[in-house]
Amino acid sequence: MSDQKPEVILYTDGACSGNPGPGGWGFILRHPKTGKELIQSGGLKMTTNNQMELIAVIEGLSILKKPTFVEIVSDSAYVLNGLSSWMQNWKKNNWRRKTKSGWEPVKNVELWQKLDHLMTIHELKFTKIKGHSGHPENEQCDSLAVQESKKFLKEL
Repeated sequence: MSDQKPEVILYTDGACSGNPGPGGWGFILRHPKTGKELIQSGGLKMTTNNQMELIAVIEGLSILKKPTFVEIVSDSAYVLNGLSSWMQNWKKNNWRRKTKSGWEPVKNVELWQKLDHLMTIHELKFTKIKGHSGHPENEQCDSLAVQESKKFLKEL
């Protein structure tokens, strides 16, 4: 961990009722030294689970006012693999990925590009956890995300 930068833990999760469908995201941002926490959530009427997972991280990182060492704790292999390994190649290949049928644009490219920018500001560490396994912060983030997605069910 960095001695110069503040250190925080960002717990995130996303949820979607249908894929695509109404979705929600939630995060807990914790400063371990002080115990202070910030909890936020939101959602979209029509989205995907992957988009909600990405937006949870974007929202959590965006709220930080100065460069920070952030441990991102997530159950999303999509988000963590994208941040830790896939994104580097996507950028080299002009935000495209190789498929059996040739080159295709990266899905959710606008969100990945926002995360790419945030990675230039913050120093990130990635911790993968198993979802729905009783991890207290993950369960809380999941609950927040599900509550947000349910707000849109009435409108559909």
